[in-house]
Amino acid sequence: MSTDTEKHRDLLAALRNAQGKGDGTFEAAVTAAFEHVFEHLGRLNDHVSPTGPDGGDRHLKPGESPTLR
Repeated sequence: MSTDTEKHRDLLAALRNAQGKGDGTFEAAVTAAFEHVFEHLGRLNDHVSPTGPDGGDRHLKPGESPTLR
């Protein structure tokens, strides 16, 4: 099983376990889940965006020359 799948299961379990508790664990679980979602979105954006995340040149592919973008 991939580590990302394990991470997803852990995040979901943390959300389920924290529901209804008034000790801040649910908020922490939601924050962790959203942080992971934003990591995915960042990777997806890097993959499909013609520019880098800061609006500059996109990341080079392995073996790609910077002069042949």
